[in-house]
Amino acid sequence: MENKSSIFVSSLTVNYEKTPVLWDLNFSLPSGMLVGIIGPNGAGKSTLFKTLIGTLKPLAGKILFFGQPFKKIRHRIAYVPQRSMVDWSFPVTVLDVVMMGCFGRLGFFKKPKQADRALALNALDRLGILPLADRQISELSGGQQQRVFLARALLQDGDIFLMDEPFAGVDLTTEKIMIDLLKKLKTEGKTILIVHHDLSNISSTFDWVVMLNKSLIASGPVDEVFISENIMRTFGRNDSLLEEVAKIAQNKTTGMV
Repeated sequence: MENKSSIFVSSLTVNYEKTPVLWDLNFSLPSGMLVGIIGPNGAGKSTLFKTLIGTLKPLAGKILFFGQPFKKIRHRIAYVPQRSMVDWSFPVTVLDVVMMGCFGRLGFFKKPKQADRALALNALDRLGILPLADRQISELSGGQQQRVFLARALLQDGDIFLMDEPFAGVDLTTEKIMIDLLKKLKTEGKTILIVHHDLSNISSTFDWVVMLNKSLIASGPVDEVFISENIMRTFGRNDSLLEEVAKIAQNKTTGMV
């Protein structure tokens, strides 16, 4: 199974000092999927991403991308961190940030070519923020910052996108633009993993869902896995949450989702 998967995770355990954060995760993801990573705060979602890209070393386990370790395939993986992890006061323009997506292909010591600049401008245009190309990133709204991040990821031309809470703090227009683009990337065979919190649009956004709460609760197609039993096991018994789940289920049966 590991060689046929875009991502294969086996017996993955991650500790912070002596505290377990992720425990014995086992799952694999097919290619060409929009994958939602969901779970409560502290469930280990961001930790999973950091472990996948090698910034955290696991206590045990194996991670493969297309059957290979991260170091051998890192140029095919685009990572979009949480917006809060970036110093947005740094004096650099929107275009400069997007052009950084070239470095994985070019190396830090090769100067980007005119063709790379054209690709960067095209990425900004696809996300509706081309007029902001020369603006300082400190002047952007939260939604505009997220679009810049995604534009930079497009320039990396990866086969796998790891996006940590890309819709946090964005307006509905920005979210729709981003989701439409991500769905187009999926049709091109890209695999996109998104840490996501809004349970109301899981079914309409994702093909696959990974449900975490330190250990793996479930992983599989949304229609099979995103059910009330797994949601309760993931988030605990919460009346408002159960009400939301019931509403989602009702919408499914009436064709509203």
